[in-house]
Amino acid sequence: MAEVLVYVDHVDGAVRKPTLELLTLARRIGEPVAVHLGPHADEAAKVLAEHGAVKVLAADAPEFAEYLVAPKVDALQAAYNAVSPAAVLLPSSAEGKEIGARLAVRIGSGIITDAVDLEAGDEGPVATQSVFAASYTTKSRVSKGTPVITVKPNSAAPEAAPAAGTVEQLAVTVADSSKGTKIVSRTPRESTGRPDLTEAAIVVSGGRGVNGAENFPVIEALADSLGAAVGASRAAVDAGWYPHTNQVGQTGKSVSPQLYIAAGISGAIQHRAGMQTSKTIVAINKDEEAPIFDLVDYGVVGDLFEVVPALTDEVKTRKG
Repeated sequence: MAEVLVYVDHVDGAVRKPTLELLTLARRIGEPVAVHLGPHADEAAKVLAEHGAVKVLAADAPEFAEYLVAPKVDALQAAYNAVSPAAVLLPSSAEGKEIGARLAVRIGSGIITDAVDLEAGDEGPVATQSVFAASYTTKSRVSKGTPVITVKPNSAAPEAAPAAGTVEQLAVTVADSSKGTKIVSRTPRESTGRPDLTEAAIVVSGGRGVNGAENFPVIEALADSLGAAVGASRAAVDAGWYPHTNQVGQTGKSVSPQLYIAAGISGAIQHRAGMQTSKTIVAINKDEEAPIFDLVDYGVVGDLFEVVPALTDEVKTRKG
């Protein structure tokens, strides 16, 4: 069976959930070979092996941390040359998509971004995408070279499939041309204790109807009761009510959780483009004509300041 390269998204060896999803999808089209760049590969290999990685190609170099993505592209290209894979899978993060695009150019291959599903085909992997602000679902495949595919988080449930996970050192030469942009400082993001917005299984978002930064704790309280991430519409972010890092939409982050709750969000096309692939969508809005109700699974017409606290109390009661 052909091997499939899976780029490992990790924080100091702690493998992030999208990588485990990629391993699950990779097993549909071949044997997953994980590419781990940075320290603590041995620790990460245990988790990767539990989810199907037949081997782990590991490389660590100071350039991976000192410069932007180009050195990592050098490493992934070295892995590609060593394996000659049937496909290369990466998470659809900002970094993952940039690495994937650069790799595709270097190896002369096509790229598919933001896939939400993956299956084997007679002429290579077939990816499902949600396009044109999620108005259409398409199936496509790369017709030239080795497919490079980035997959949105929460597109598949991670499944355990124990494999060898043998760690092999990957020889990487970082080109001088990959050192053009150096990272001079880092500031850790302040932790909220909530899951990452793009990876969360549940997202609760507030919009213009929240009517002020002082009212966002109502949204946060519901999110915390559900163990969810907090999102915001562009209108709320532009008004300064919530950080831009939490914006969901075409100019913000794209999310695809199991459950998306939109409170006080009208449903402009810009916002829908970032959340319409959510598995179950619930909207709370006092305007029964709001466009958001056109795509929801469940809609509540009512004042969010009455509905959301009541919902929060009910969640707490049931959990208690």
